[in-house]
Amino acid sequence: MKQVRQKAILDIISNKVIVTQEDLQNELQNLGFDVTQSTVSRDIKDMKLIKTHDSEGNYRYASNIRETVEKSHTRDIFVKSVLSVDYALNNVVIKCRTGLASGACVALDEMFHDLMLGSLAGDDTIIVVTSCTEDSKRLTQEIKNIL
Repeated sequence: MKQVRQKAILDIISNKVIVTQEDLQNELQNLGFDVTQSTVSRDIKDMKLIKTHDSEGNYRYASNIRETVEKSHTRDIFVKSVLSVDYALNNVVIKCRTGLASGACVALDEMFHDLMLGSLAGDDTIIVVTSCTEDSKRLTQEIKNIL
């Protein structure tokens, strides 16, 4: 749902002048998304949207396109490489297609560095160490959400 909502946000800010989070929230609600201001705020932060002046002098939200494309590319590499994910205690085990674990591990580190103490990739497996079982569970769920 988050990915769909964030794609809708990109569409909205590309086609309309959106000045406030409330404007964005209203547009999302008009599209059928049941969102709160705090959800919109988190999406803006996650997507690293910026406020800038457009060619007509309007101050509005805009996307840092280069970063969005890089983030999308990173996620694509990860999603196309991973076969399964599970956790035990403070470890997460990610099974990948043969030969793709290293690239997937780089993408994983970039996307989820805040939930991990470290990671190690072999040929088809990634091992992630987290600080506790709850972090392993959360990381596993986050990964499953994007697969």
